[in-house]
Amino acid sequence: MPEGTAVDGAAPLERVLVVTAHPDDVDFGAAGTVARLVAEGVEVTYCVCTDGDAGGFDRSVDRADVPALRRAEQTAAARAVGVADVRFLGYRDGALEVTQDLRRDISRVVRQVRPQRVITQSPERNWERLPASHPDHLAAGEAATIAVYPDARNAFAHPGLLRDEGLEPWEVRELWLMGSPVSTRAVDVTDHAGTKYAALRAHASQTAHLDVEGFVGDWMRRTAAEAGLPPGRLAEAFRATTIP
Repeated sequence: MPEGTAVDGAAPLERVLVVTAHPDDVDFGAAGTVARLVAEGVEVTYCVCTDGDAGGFDRSVDRADVPALRRAEQTAAARAVGVADVRFLGYRDGALEVTQDLRRDISRVVRQVRPQRVITQSPERNWERLPASHPDHLAAGEAATIAVYPDARNAFAHPGLLRDEGLEPWEVRELWLMGSPVSTRAVDVTDHAGTKYAALRAHASQTAHLDVEGFVGDWMRRTAAEAGLPPGRLAEAFRATTIP
């Protein structure tokens, strides 16, 4: 595939923004796809809504230390897949809601990054994979979807972004949803699975107890099989939408 083109597509692609609720969400859902994008020369930025301060399993850890720990883990995980630009919005884990403030803050990042594609979490609950539909995931996905359309492209939405910060409206062309109950796009990430596993292991506070290769590898093998890919292939799935 020529450098600078979309993964499994033909449209020119230069910049992608990934919006998630928590540190590690992108790595479970899309790190293989991100690694493939980066390998193709696409610039990828992460926007993480919370610091994951309600996550983890070790009760002996001082909870005041968790936000800094999880930011560091996400920064290291991003580095593992070749992403240098990681932005944290600092909302409280477990209490994320689709507020005007959250919509504005995501819209700000969209206008700053000016991506052709946004990858985020599905705002629709997936009853077959309920952990994918954590309330924070649903809120992040809904707020990011609204930021993509109509907020970021509307000069009169969140007027301070243009008036006070000089951020011109931006039209995102594609929206890809992770964890959706309906998937329309499977990305073959077989060649980047090792990078995905490395990114997940960087989240030691969340994954040290897991057999990452076994658990996540089985998941990706099932996804690939459901998409009709040959045996032995690994894939990540998305609901992909083009925005007129």
